[in-house]
Amino acid sequence: MKTITELKVRPYECDSYSHVNNAVYLNYLEMARMDFLNKSGFDYNGIVAEGFYLYVTHVDIYYKASALLNDELEIETYPTQLKHITGQMHQIIRKKDGTVCAEADVTWASVTKTGRPSKLPGKYLVEGLKPETDSNQS
Repeated sequence: MKTITELKVRPYECDSYSHVNNAVYLNYLEMARMDFLNKSGFDYNGIVAEGFYLYVTHVDIYYKASALLNDELEIETYPTQLKHITGQMHQIIRKKDGTVCAEADVTWASVTKTGRPSKLPGKYLVEGLKPETDSNQS
């Protein structure tokens, strides 16, 4: 499953160079992952109520072009890996004209509320979390 999340760059997200601050891209990626989970039917509130969390454990991000105030962005999100405890999503932040601003691989892990790694309960393994078999995702 692949989703597209849209947003518009807000003034407080820009740095002293009038570009989106690099740290803000991580917020964009988080927002798009939550959008992905909602669209895939993943019950995030349910899993938290049962005492499980999805923690981001690693982010590889490559900044490629600057986003500026009022730019309209699209964030493409899709899973690339799913294991018993961990998974990975690939995300691409693009301007509406197709210019890629950043590309990231985000690894997550399922943990209990005490922070111990734990297998994701089966009822939360929705189809959307599984990577597509087509190798040409983007």
